[in-house]
Amino acid sequence: MNQERFMEPFSVNIDFDTGRVSAPARLITRSLSNLEGFFHDGEAYKTLLADHDPVLYQVHEIPVPNAEGHLLSCTTLIYPGKVGREYFFTKGHFHTIENRAEIYTCLRGEGYLLMATRDGESRAVHMKPGISAYIPPYWSHRTLNCGSEPFIFHGVWPADAGHDYDSIVDHGFPVRVFEENGKPVVRKEN
Repeated sequence: MNQERFMEPFSVNIDFDTGRVSAPARLITRSLSNLEGFFHDGEAYKTLLADHDPVLYQVHEIPVPNAEGHLLSCTTLIYPGKVGREYFFTKGHFHTIENRAEIYTCLRGEGYLLMATRDGESRAVHMKPGISAYIPPYWSHRTLNCGSEPFIFHGVWPADAGHDYDSIVDHGFPVRVFEENGKPVVRKEN
């Protein structure tokens, strides 16, 4: 019998205040040291890391087979904070199978969903509770917290999509958000 085809239905409970997901869930934690080379201000990165290695974000992934036909989902909690003037963010990625889309829905807090194509198009969506954003195929995506409390969102995507982080490591992310005069400002990198 094909186990993926005959998987039993299940449900989980998502705590909108904490982002935690009841079992089954896999916790992925990313600290500042996991994002070396990602932030714009390398000196501010080194200074903060020398002081301590804060947790930037946590992902509570609801596991299903990484196979066509299934949907993966997770909650992501990004903590408030900055490296220099740049807000804490996720690594960002393309999908390994680039023609896969994704949906993010904000549950708590405030942040941005940044998206970019390989040919230079970019978008920034201001996320707050109730906003649901569609990430089309072929767009890389990264999220950040620009508020003073945890930013929590729920994501859903095809389970076979995969994650291509190396493209972001190799080429950077072409749009960033910095605090300027106490407010978030979106800047396109040249």
